[in-house]
Amino acid sequence: MKIIPCSACPLRALPLFHPHSGTELALIESLKKNQIAVEAEHSVIREGQTAAPLYTLLSGWAFRFKTLSDGRRQILNFLLPGDFIGVQQKMGDASAHGVDALSDVTLCVFRRDALWELHRATPELGFNVTWLTAHEESVVDDTLLSVGRRSAEERIATLLIVLFKRVAALLPDGGAARGVPFPLTQQHIADGLGLSLVHTNKTLRKLARRGLHRIEGGYLKLLDVTALARLADLYGDGRPATRPLI
Repeated sequence: MKIIPCSACPLRALPLFHPHSGTELALIESLKKNQIAVEAEHSVIREGQTAAPLYTLLSGWAFRFKTLSDGRRQILNFLLPGDFIGVQQKMGDASAHGVDALSDVTLCVFRRDALWELHRATPELGFNVTWLTAHEESVVDDTLLSVGRRSAEERIATLLIVLFKRVAALLPDGGAARGVPFPLTQQHIADGLGLSLVHTNKTLRKLARRGLHRIEGGYLKLLDVTALARLADLYGDGRPATRPLI
């Protein structure tokens, strides 16, 4: 696989991501030790894995999850290009969560001790890591709100709007006239929202019959964003904030 230099990363050209100075890019690139591809449905980080590296998701979709002893799974959050993966694991401890590739993915690989160097060498990049970690915690908080208080319709409406706008922000032109790529299965949605597969299927079909969305051919299109947003009762409009990129 041809390793893409950080200075030529296609994500950095998107308005979603903050620009970095040449010095910061050189430091990030010096800490990057590899670039790997992982096929869909394969593990990026295994539950219980020790000394897992840090990753930036360069392309594709992944998800972070935890499982119970009987195999029941809770998806904690869905990961898209630009997301920084693995920082939740404490140094030397086993990972309390797993990360699986939802589609074929490409990842930039960093040593775990890169965190120390980012904080030591440039406080700005250290703050960026803190921001990314806090942001991911807020995403999990929103998932907890959905699972704990929202109805099935509200949960799915929230997920569709948030993921649609996150993916749209990653498209080169920022547009999504034909919809956005959406590789999630109904099982992924069920596991992310604490719903049964049957309830998920019924609710998706109900919202589609009301003309709110369409999922077809691996794409999601929102047909009535206003009605979906009203149903979801979102804080804000679901549009992702501009963010750092490690």
